[in-house]
Amino acid sequence: MTDRQDELEAQFTQWRHYVQRRRELRQSDADELEDHLRGSVDELVAAGLRPDEAFLVAVKRMGSLDDLSHEFAREHSERLWKQLVLTGDTDSSVTNTRSRRDLLAMAACAAGAAVSVKIPELFGLSFEEDGAFYGPNAGLFALPWLAAFLAWRRHATKALVGVLLALFALGAVAANVYPLADDSQSVVLTSIHLPIALWFVVGLAYVADDVRSSRRRMDFIRFTGEWFVYSVLIALGGGVLTAFMFGTFEAIGISPDTFLAQWLLPCGAAAAVVVAGWLVEAKQSVVENIAPVLTRLFTPLFTAALLAFLVTLGVTSAGIDVEREALILFDLLLVVVLGLLLYSISARDPLAPPALFDKLQLALVVSALLIDVLVLLEIAGRISEYGATPNKAAALGENIILLANLAWSAWLVLRLVRRRAPFAALEHWQTIYLPVFAVWAWIVVLAFPPLFNYF
Repeated sequence: MTDRQDELEAQFTQWRHYVQRRRELRQSDADELEDHLRGSVDELVAAGLRPDEAFLVAVKRMGSLDDLSHEFAREHSERLWKQLVLTGDTDSSVTNTRSRRDLLAMAACAAGAAVSVKIPELFGLSFEEDGAFYGPNAGLFALPWLAAFLAWRRHATKALVGVLLALFALGAVAANVYPLADDSQSVVLTSIHLPIALWFVVGLAYVADDVRSSRRRMDFIRFTGEWFVYSVLIALGGGVLTAFMFGTFEAIGISPDTFLAQWLLPCGAAAAVVVAGWLVEAKQSVVENIAPVLTRLFTPLFTAALLAFLVTLGVTSAGIDVEREALILFDLLLVVVLGLLLYSISARDPLAPPALFDKLQLALVVSALLIDVLVLLEIAGRISEYGATPNKAAALGENIILLANLAWSAWLVLRLVRRRAPFAALEHWQTIYLPVFAVWAWIVVLAFPPLFNYF
C-alpha cells in the first residue's frame, strides 16, 4: 500500500467506527453505507481527485446521510471535516429545541450541585469547623450532577446509570466510613485522589454512547481540557463578581462576608462544575480555537522550565526534597506535562506528518521522564531509610504509573518523529492507559487508610 492508500484506509476506519456507534443503524446498514462511500470515492479518484480529497467530497455528497455527516464533523475537529461537511443548512428548529432542553437540564443539575453543598449544614457541619469532612467529600457535591447531565445527554442505559450510582455511592462510603483523625495523612490523600477517581466516573458517563471506543476516550480527554479552560474562565469572572459585590455593599455600610463565604462561593463553585461541562458541549467550536493555542504556548514554556531545572540540579548537585508539599508539587508538575501531551494528542490531526512541535513534545516528555526517575530514586531511598508512610507510598505508586506512561510515550513520540510509527499508536496507548489512573486513584482512596492503620 502507498502512503495515500494508508491515509485513505485510516479515514474509512474513522468513518466506520462512527457509523457503527449509531444505534439506529444495523451492521448490514453500516456495510451498505461503506460500500456506497467506497464506490463514490473510486469514482472521484478516477475523475482526478486525490484519495483524501475524494473521501471528504464523497462524504459530503452522501445526501440522505447529510445529518449524520454533520454530527460526525462536529465530533471530529479536524479542519477539512469542518470545511467540507459543516457547510449545509441545518434544521434550526431542531437545534434550538435541543439547545433549550440541554439548557434546562444543565440548570437543574447546576441547582442540584449548589443545593448539595448546603445539605451538610442541616446536620450541623460548617465550612469553618469541619474541614476534615468537606475536604474528602468535595468531589461528591458537584461531580455526580455533571455525570447526570452527561448521562442524560448521551441517553445512557439503565445498567450504566446503575453503575454510575454505585461508583458514586462507593466514593461516599470511602470518604466517610473510615475513622480518620483531622490531621491524618489519609484525609489529605482521600481529598486529592477521590475527586480524580470520581472524574473518571464522569468520563464513564461521557462515553455512555460507546463505552469501549478508543476514540470516545480521546474525546473525553479533549472534554477534560476544554472543561478546565472554561472552569478557569468562570472562576476569573466569579472573582471579579465577588470583588464588585464586596466593594459595592461595603460602600453602603453592609458587610457581605457571610453571604460570600457561606453561599456565593461554595454554591457558585459547585454549580460552575456543571456549567463548564455544558459550555463544552454547547459551545465547543469556541474553545476548540483557544485550547490548542494554549497547548502550543505552554508546551515550549514547560519544556524550557524542566530543562532549566535539570541543568540547575546537575550544576548544584542538590538533592530533591521529598516531603509532602514537594511530593505534591512534583506530581502536579508531571501531571501537567502529561495533560499537555494528552490534550495536544486529542487536538492533533491524526494524518498530519511529524513536525517541529512533535520534536518539542519529545523534549518535554523526556525531561519529565528524567525528573520522574530522580524523584522515584529519592522516594525509594527515604522509604528504605525511614519506612513507608501513606504520602510516600502514594507518591511512589503514582510516580511509577507516570514513569510507565511517560517512558512508552517518549518511545512512541520518538518513533513518530522518525516516521517509524503512526500517530494512531500514540493515541491508542494513551486511551488504553486511562483506566490505570482510575484504578490507582480508587486503590489510594479505598485501600490506603486501613493499610496504614488510618494514619
